[in-house]
Amino acid sequence: MGGVGHHDVEAEWVLNHQFLRIHEKTSAKAPAGEHRYEATWFLGYDAVSERYVLHLLDVFGGRFSETLGYGTREGNAIHFVFEYPDGPFHTAFRWMPESGAWQWLMEQKNKDGKWTQFADLKLTRAAP
Repeated sequence: MGGVGHHDVEAEWVLNHQFLRIHEKTSAKAPAGEHRYEATWFLGYDAVSERYVLHLLDVFGGRFSETLGYGTREGNAIHFVFEYPDGPFHTAFRWMPESGAWQWLMEQKNKDGKWTQFADLKLTRAAP
């Protein structure tokens, strides 16, 4: 959202390995003035519809958690579409094997109907 974010992200398989739970939280080491955020994502796969599903629960409450993201995989990326009450939102997770990192790209449609970048995050493994 126009600035640098310092988030800690942890992921683990849960619920009989049916979902990947992703917990995202502003790092304790983030600058004091950085906007605080916390979210838990549940990423699963529906073999019947052959698509991914993404549930988001975050600090903004129930209004946005009622919207599911639906995704498809293309190579090393999964692209999700959320149809939120205030407009569509795209989230993409892309594995970059050459660097051992993930890209997490988020875009939203603005009031003029143009897609704008919400966030472009690079997730790297924390040092032990």
